[in-house]
Amino acid sequence: MAPRANWKGYLRLSLVSCPIALYPASSLSEKVSFNRINRKTGNRLKQQNVDSETGEEVPREDIARGYEIGKGQYLIVEDDELEAVQVESTRTIEIDQFVPRNEIDDRYIDSPYYIAPDGQVGQDAFAVIRETIGKMNMVALGRVVLTRREHVIALEPRGRGLLGMTLRYPYEVRDEQPYFEDIPELKLPKDMLDLASHIVSNKSGHFDPSHFDDRYENALVDLLKKKQAGEKIAPARGAPPPRVVNLMDALRASIDVEKKKAPAPSTQARRPAKKRASQK
Repeated sequence: MAPRANWKGYLRLSLVSCPIALYPASSLSEKVSFNRINRKTGNRLKQQNVDSETGEEVPREDIARGYEIGKGQYLIVEDDELEAVQVESTRTIEIDQFVPRNEIDDRYIDSPYYIAPDGQVGQDAFAVIRETIGKMNMVALGRVVLTRREHVIALEPRGRGLLGMTLRYPYEVRDEQPYFEDIPELKLPKDMLDLASHIVSNKSGHFDPSHFDDRYENALVDLLKKKQAGEKIAPARGAPPPRVVNLMDALRASIDVEKKKAPAPSTQARRPAKKRASQK
């Protein structure tokens, strides 16, 4: 069963429109999560909204949303006032433009979503829009409002549906220049580059996310199992710092190490479900 939709509305290409539902394409629910507890009682802690000046707890009906306009001065904005800020993308994703996929800088890609028809009405229109985008071998750009914010969203075919990727605005993406400007421009020897290229060739393969192994998540699951079994947890040993060696020697040694390595078996990522940590 598909998860609950994050957004429902319409997808429109010129005069062609259809009802759609938008679902998150990623999830963090399988990751190990922790609650804050009272060490003495073992009870879970509750968060309270406390007035920063009086120290008194504030009831839910008195909690408002404020924008800081000066030190200690806030402009209160009510929910109905935010609702008044309606833009067309609140209920409709209007396709404004088609662009080549390779022109979208990866820094602008934010979150992925699956987009499917919402109900039986408009299935043909959805298929027409999907096939048109795929035939052009481009992505469609539109806008959508999620959690009260308008996002640019790029649409491309994915199976019988669409994959939508929300994009960051230019003001959200940092310029790389301040981070890279102090890196010197070096002329590297050919034999050094040849050695490095040989190492890269030996390690080359194809992208397969099923080989990803979340080692930290798996280590957390193992830790929880040991804790439940009453085992003592040994403190971690600090890894020794890497030795500074001659670059050419390091490259040659790396090639020798790769030659000695047997082909690594496929590492299937273990699904770190929370339930496993509670199994006995």
